[in-house]
Amino acid sequence: MTKTTKKKSVAAWGNQTIEPGRRKRLKIEISESFSGSRVQLPVMVWRGLEDGPVLGITSAVHGDEINGTGAILRIVDEKPFELRRGSLIMVPVVNVLGFERHSRYSPDRRDLNRSFPGSANGSLTARLARLVFEEIVDRCDYLVDLHTAAVRRTNFPNVRADYNNPDCHRLASVFGCEVIVDGKGPEGSLRRTAVEAGCPAIVIEAGEVWKVEPSVQELTLRGITNVLGELGMVDDLETPAPHQVVVEETRWVRAGNGGFLKFHVAPGDTVSKGQTLATNTGLLGDYHEAITSAHDGLVLGMTTMPAVGPGDPVAQIALPRTAKQMRQVEESISDLEEDTIETQVREHLATNISVIEIEESP
Repeated sequence: MTKTTKKKSVAAWGNQTIEPGRRKRLKIEISESFSGSRVQLPVMVWRGLEDGPVLGITSAVHGDEINGTGAILRIVDEKPFELRRGSLIMVPVVNVLGFERHSRYSPDRRDLNRSFPGSANGSLTARLARLVFEEIVDRCDYLVDLHTAAVRRTNFPNVRADYNNPDCHRLASVFGCEVIVDGKGPEGSLRRTAVEAGCPAIVIEAGEVWKVEPSVQELTLRGITNVLGELGMVDDLETPAPHQVVVEETRWVRAGNGGFLKFHVAPGDTVSKGQTLATNTGLLGDYHEAITSAHDGLVLGMTTMPAVGPGDPVAQIALPRTAKQMRQVEESISDLEEDTIETQVREHLATNISVIEIEESP
């Protein structure tokens, strides 16, 4: 059940005050290193001239997922919009402890994004989760949390949101990704826990770890601007996606044998049931298997590692609700113009793998 509590002030942070129309860089002490040195969480607060909603933008809850970090730094450096109303709280790296080690996880080997709302007296990760919740989420009316795929994978940009929550539905739709995955999210995740605490939140999944990918960054900035426009915080016009498919289910296709993959599809492609996604061969080119899709759908995620073992994930297929919806997506993709963000993302993500035409099986 959604809880509602009085939000903390965005103007007052300890002994510091942020006046309307001003921006301030803050560093919140979160922990200590093994040597006893202070570890701080960098936060940028930007207040509009007029009162309005407070939107939080977070990245790198998993410490190696930094595509969103690049997008937040673009906002900090370039101020690509004029914030008229409300406030932005931007946290370019939430899991500073994992980020310092280029790691998804915290030093105690726990997943921060399964640890919210945390505990002030718990593990290192639980304490960080509690502080982030109290200092960031408890000040926000809405939250956009930026993620990427896990290591050795890439994600076609998609929004994840609980469509049963009207505000989550609203933010997810307006962000402007082609794919929305409907669901509450995992127990202990920042998104799910924020929603339960009365702060509607969505997650953006796009690209790879350890990278700031230009087209992913542009799409993220466009989406954030769309959300700000929807909330009345900026006067910019929203830029809708050329099409949008809502899915409730995704399926991973896995390798049956060990070997080396030749990919025949790329992230964002539509596929048909029985279509070959990759050919699995030995290191001297001997044929092992054709890895096929069991469903009609859209390639949402892929491995970027062509060397696989039995059972390793190869491609994640998003399953549209109806055959009609699938046909509409296929038609819309075929009509995409060359210079759109959508086509740029497809081209750039495809450069992370080698996509070739299917050869005849020997």
